[in-house]
Amino acid sequence: MKRRDFLIAGAALGAAGLGALSGCGPTEGAPARAEGGTPGRHWGFVVDVEKFNRVADMDKIRSVCAQAYNIPSIDDPKEEIKWIWEEPFEDSFADMDEAYLPDAVKESGVPVLCNHCEEPPCVRVCPTQATFKRKDGIVEMDYHRCIGCRFCMAACPYGARSLNFSDPAKHLDHVNPDFPTRTRGVVEKCTLCSDRIDRGEAPLCAEASNGSILFGDLNDPDSDVRRALAQSFSIRRRASLGTGPSVYYVLKGVEEHA
Repeated sequence: MKRRDFLIAGAALGAAGLGALSGCGPTEGAPARAEGGTPGRHWGFVVDVEKFNRVADMDKIRSVCAQAYNIPSIDDPKEEIKWIWEEPFEDSFADMDEAYLPDAVKESGVPVLCNHCEEPPCVRVCPTQATFKRKDGIVEMDYHRCIGCRFCMAACPYGARSLNFSDPAKHLDHVNPDFPTRTRGVVEKCTLCSDRIDRGEAPLCAEASNGSILFGDLNDPDSDVRRALAQSFSIRRRASLGTGPSVYYVLKGVEEHA
């Protein structure tokens, strides 16, 4: 048996055993990792849906993200690796029971990504603490700890995690030496550009969005994101689940058509 297979089997058996004994999830009661980040901060995004559809170039956003973080380009939808991508509004907010939303809103596309939840279910179920929440709210991954069990993928209600079914290096035309490449059998996702944030820089998607994706500290009432939220009606994806998504979408189209 290969070492990775052994670790996966051991983690699954251990998680199942703990769950049976205590009725808890795989990491219930385990010490939480909170490495990195500034305490008191809560980084997040505000997406202006109407402006995004007017001025944003999703291909450009995905391209700068992929180049910086060595995201492989795989055409097979069963194996593609996604950090940020566009989905129809109706698919992204399928749980909204709003029969009479304006067509301009219903027909919009929205960028979707890891929501860096306040209560991330992926962190709770990870048997190796490969995924953890930083002190500033960013949900990070330690690729060396990941054993590819995919518990986090099953727990994430946003489909924001991808497994490398094959060697991702084979699907990279350019490698950024400043960010680690992953290996076969490892899960990955958006990091909210935590490395850039730690240097005092904004995430790349926000920079490339022509102002349609705002980034800032949700705990700071004077930040751009808080001011935007104070001025418009906003929603979050599947917030009713209690995950506390840190990505907000403002719907100015609702106000204009009301």
